Amino acid sequence: MGVGVKEEVINLVKSLPKEVTVDDIMKELYFKIQVDKGLKELDEGKGIPHEEVEKKLSRWLSK
Repeated sequence: MGVGVKEEVINLVKSLPKEVTVDDIMKELYFKIQVDKGLKELDEGKGIPHEEVEKKLSRWLSK
């Protein structure tokens, strides 16, 4: 059985510097949630192909 959510959060907080703020912790948690969500979407085949991203970026950057 894998590590539970509570243990993941505890490990994340323990990995941060001693002078961390609550805002820093919240930012790290939000970042982790977004990364996990993105990885899950990729696993489900919901990602955008690399070529499509390149096309969109080139259009955005040329404006």
